[in-house]
Amino acid sequence: MIRPTVPTDTPVLVAIAEKTQVFKPHELVALREVLDDFHDEPGAHHAYTLETNEKIMGFVYFAPTAMTDRTWHLYWIFVDKNTQAKGLGTRLLHFAEAKIKEAGGRLLLIETSGLPYYQLTRAFYLKHSYELDATLHDYYEDGDDMIVFRKRL
Repeated sequence: MIRPTVPTDTPVLVAIAEKTQVFKPHELVALREVLDDFHDEPGAHHAYTLETNEKIMGFVYFAPTAMTDRTWHLYWIFVDKNTQAKGLGTRLLHFAEAKIKEAGGRLLLIETSGLPYYQLTRAFYLKHSYELDATLHDYYEDGDDMIVFRKRL
C-alpha cells in the first residue's frame, strides 16, 4: 500500500535511507528537515510511504517546480536495501508519475549523482523511459556531476 507520509514515519524513513548507503550524511539531515517542513506546512509537495504487511519499505517525494509550466521534480525515492530490485521502486515511481499526471503535470525531472555507486540508480531511470538530458560537471563537488533525467508525461 502506498499512503501519505505521516510524522511518525520520519525516523524509519531516515533509517531506511541511511541503510541504502547511497546518501551522504548531510543528505540524511536534509531528508529529516524536508519531512519536518512538509509536516509543519503541507503545501504543494507530495510525500508518500510504501508499506508492505504494515512495514515501511520505501518513500517518494515530489513537487511542482516553481516558475515553470507544469514541470515537476522528483526529489527523493528509495526503498529498503533488502527489498531492492523487487519492483517496489517501480511501484513508487509509477505512483508518482500517475499523481503528477492527475495534477496536470507535463514533464518530470530527476537529478542524481554521476558517481559510480549511483550507476544502478541511473540505470533504474533509463529502464523506466527517462532520458538523460543534462550533465552538470562537478556540480555537487569536484568529480561529482549532477545527472538530470527527464520524462514527458
